[in-house]
Amino acid sequence: MIISVPKESGAIERRVALTPDVVKRLVKQGHEVRVEKDAGLAASYTDEAYAEAGAKLEPDAGALWREADIMLMVGRPEGEIPQMKDGAILVGMLFPLSNPDLVEKLARAKVTSFSLDQLPRISRAQVMDVLSSMSTVAGYKAVLMAAAHHGKFMPMLITAAGTIAPAKLFVLGAGVAGLQAIATARRLGAVVSAFDVRPAVKEQVESLGAKFVEAEALESEGEGGYAKELSEEQHQKEQELLHNHMKNMDVVITTALIPGKPAPELITEQMVKDMPPGAVIVDLAAETGGNCALTEKGETVVRHGVTIMGPLNLPAGTPVHASQMFATNMFAFLGSLFDKEGQLNLDFEDEVVEGTCVTHEGRVVHEATQQATEGVKAS
Repeated sequence: MIISVPKESGAIERRVALTPDVVKRLVKQGHEVRVEKDAGLAASYTDEAYAEAGAKLEPDAGALWREADIMLMVGRPEGEIPQMKDGAILVGMLFPLSNPDLVEKLARAKVTSFSLDQLPRISRAQVMDVLSSMSTVAGYKAVLMAAAHHGKFMPMLITAAGTIAPAKLFVLGAGVAGLQAIATARRLGAVVSAFDVRPAVKEQVESLGAKFVEAEALESEGEGGYAKELSEEQHQKEQELLHNHMKNMDVVITTALIPGKPAPELITEQMVKDMPPGAVIVDLAAETGGNCALTEKGETVVRHGVTIMGPLNLPAGTPVHASQMFATNMFAFLGSLFDKEGQLNLDFEDEVVEGTCVTHEGRVVHEATQQATEGVKAS
């Protein structure tokens, strides 16, 4: 099999789907790995490193796409789909529920596509979980951004000029990104608190040294351990709780997402008005609408004396380790596509294969994606 890795498109994308160490493992299994020239350069992985690992460097991007049996990406292709041969396989984070046009193009081109963001929440898939890996990077990076933009130190300092109190940091959403943000902020010395609608995460929050902000009758855990939408009454109680707590916070990091839907609005303009002057909000849900009413996608703005950051693709800002984690996840996933002899074997009885396959043999085969694309056609 020819397994190919293109240079990712997009001005802010610096990750690469395979790192040289993973290329070496695939070559050892008998696969031919082709890597587009300079594909890993933005992540500090040189062409020489790929060549030493056994990859064939391809200067012609068109040839790379035309000849690939399996194309591996971090993100999504743009205009390259028509170049792919019938039956070729594409693996990446396609986010099919919010990209129906891409799904239709893949089906028309008879490309078999797998979207790693759709991995089922089962124990065997944990080693393949790119969303958790990238959320780890995002949570870490968010705290560093907040520290760089805030006018205070994070830790308590005892100096000749007096004692400086530590910053107060509040994390909304204690999933993977939120927990990593808590851990990073604690390492920097901040006083950390966190909120989540899932009471089950309380123990995890407290194990990291943070205070869990609780609300009665606010339990909302959906399928796979993700949060689900609250009722209107629950949402009002949630906002009252958050409003009161945020009045004394120096930094707020929001991470709340609902799969396949716009991010829930947790922070109103009035909440921002009542925060201390100079406070910072880092909204990790900016790409899907934002958790703060005043977030501007991809921008840093100041509103009512509060800096509100809406960063995009934070994992790309730490490309070395983000690529290393992604490539390891990718290698584990590829193991589900091959048999013990290293031959391609798409077993649609396998939960991982069935759960991630979006298009196959000219059809949209992913149930949730079928519903999303039918909704687009109906509108």
